[in-house]
Order: sequence, then C-alpha cells, then structure tokens
Amino acid sequence: MSDDNYLNKIKNFIFEFEKNKKNLNILEFGVREGRSTKMFLELCSLNNGKLISVDVDDYSNLFNDKNWTFVKSRDDEFINDKHYFQEKFNIILIDSLHEPLHVSKLIYMYWEYLSVNGSMYIDDISWLPYTKDNWRDHKYTENINRDTFNEILSIKNSNWSNIDLVFDFNGSGLCRIIKKNDLYL
Repeated sequence: MSDDNYLNKIKNFIFEFEKNKKNLNILEFGVREGRSTKMFLELCSLNNGKLISVDVDDYSNLFNDKNWTFVKSRDDEFINDKHYFQEKFNIILIDSLHEPLHVSKLIYMYWEYLSVNGSMYIDDISWLPYTKDNWRDHKYTENINRDTFNEILSIKNSNWSNIDLVFDFNGSGLCRIIKKNDLYL
C-alpha cells in the first residue's frame, strides 16, 4: 500500500472519528516512518492532547513536539512502566506485531487503561488484498490478517455487551473497538 493510501485509510477511519474530541490521551504501538504518529500529533495540537508512541526501534528523533513522548520498548513490556498510566487513554492504536495471538494479548493487557467510550484501533485486519491474484497476493499475510480478524470477532463474541466493533476494509483494513463500560473483558 502506498503511503498516500495508508494515510487516507488512517485519516478517514481514525482522524475523522476522533477529530472533535478534546484533551485526548493517545497510546500508539508501532511507529516505523511515523505516518500515524504525525496524524496523532495533529489531533493533539487541535485538542490539547498528549501522545505516547512505543516501538522496539528508536524513533525518538522523528518529531520534536511538546505533546509527544517516545518510549523504546516492546509493546507487551511497556505495561510494566506504570508511571505512563496515570490517566486512561482515549485512543490506543495497535500497529506493531501483526500476529493474531499477539494482538489479542495486547487488547486484553491494555483494556483496563482505555477510557469508557475510548477507541482501540487495530491495523491490518483485512486479508482481501492478499488473496491469490489480487494486487498484494501474499498467502502468509492473507492468512495472518484473516486470523487476526477472526480473533477480534472471537473477543467481540465473548464480550457482546462490553464493546462495539467497526471494521474498515480499505487497503489492509482497520478495526475500531469502542469500550462501552468499565468491565473487564
């Protein structure tokens, strides 16, 4: 997917949904080139928000913004650094290791730190572009994205009254899980 397609997917599914919310507290797993980080920093400047970005690679020099904190850590170990969890997050983006059991692990690990009516986003949940003879034909990615999608459906089916679920199948897809109450999954 080109950078323009990725940015359009992120802006249309996340930015448009979140842009009018004030005082956002955002947690992002996975930075890479900083495409979603840049969009989140735009949200922060619009609404007095704060962003924490976590990645195993050091991307601390990508941005110089008073609203941004970069943490070099594994996403499943970041939870051990409790001083970052003084306030609940309104947005959590999981865009790190795209493996169904890892995604599920992160959903359960960080759920209690998501505010009620907050959104947890998961990138790369669509297998459609990766099917045989399609524009990104890749069997492994097709299978892993389909398995991630099914894992998210399984979480929804076990927590019907706790979450709302929305999928977007543009490009490699995105999922929005909206927290309806403060019950544990």
